[in-house]
Amino acid sequence: LLHDCGGKADRRRLKGTGGSAAVEFALIVPIVLVLLLGLAEVGAIAREQIQLWSAAREGARVAATTPDVGLAIAAAGHALGPLADRTRITVTRPAVVGEVARVDLTLLHRIELPLIGDLSFELEAGAGMRVER
Repeated sequence: LLHDCGGKADRRRLKGTGGSAAVEFALIVPIVLVLLLGLAEVGAIAREQIQLWSAAREGARVAATTPDVGLAIAAAGHALGPLADRTRITVTRPAVVGEVARVDLTLLHRIELPLIGDLSFELEAGAGMRVER
């Protein structure tokens, strides 16, 4: 047999759950958005770090094969693309064959946070190769 267990009180309670779901949703959405934006920023930082490593290797390769330090700086800058404007490039190239030519890159990464301000830190990469000529 079926019988009425709660009457009007249960129906009123079920009717009011839509409001509490909306409140829970409104509380959770900002947290999820902050987490997603943080994940996107971590991805951007990782991409920039990989670009720095690649540019340092390219600059070191050129520094090892030619005595012109300007060519090594240009090669590293070209490999960086648009990041080259914000990157400090340092090349150390000894004149002795067999010594290590080194390229070091430093990029200031800035994150703009509303209500908190800017957060900035340096990303660094370096590479060295033996001088061939």
